[in-house]
Amino acid sequence: MTSLEPPRSPGQRLRDTLARLRDDEDAWVATASSDGTPCLVPLSFVWHGDTLVMATRRTNPTAVNVTPAGAVRVTLGPTRDVVLIEGEAEIVEGTDLPTATGDAFAAKLTWDPRKHSRWVYLRITPYTVRAWREVNELAARDLMLSGTWLVQPSSVTSATDRSALPS
Repeated sequence: MTSLEPPRSPGQRLRDTLARLRDDEDAWVATASSDGTPCLVPLSFVWHGDTLVMATRRTNPTAVNVTPAGAVRVTLGPTRDVVLIEGEAEIVEGTDLPTATGDAFAAKLTWDPRKHSRWVYLRITPYTVRAWREVNELAARDLMLSGTWLVQPSSVTSATDRSALPS
């Protein structure tokens, strides 16, 4: 049996989580239909402002499940370095998406769904964020509860690394 690394501090877990939100491109998104049928799909994302922004075809189950708004779960990272986000998703038409958000999505992911009318955006506002690697981090895995960061992002990011903060 391998020994566990010491648990990360909440501040370090938050720094690692913000880095994932900034640098990762894809996440698993879980929704459920009105009759409870689960749907789990990978989608590309950008973290912009205090929301995750993803795009999918308007007829895909993920978009249908959250129309006009609905609960979602999003996970980033491998099974031994998990970021779990629970939030509320809303459907946003490309024409209604703020220009800066659409530009950030297009720049990060090198494609622009605003040019395709069959696509819509999911704007996910998190209300819970948890991060853990091993069992020794489970007890203190909560980074956000009820939409409030338990450790303020600005308190864990150096002045030279403000890019890790939500934009």
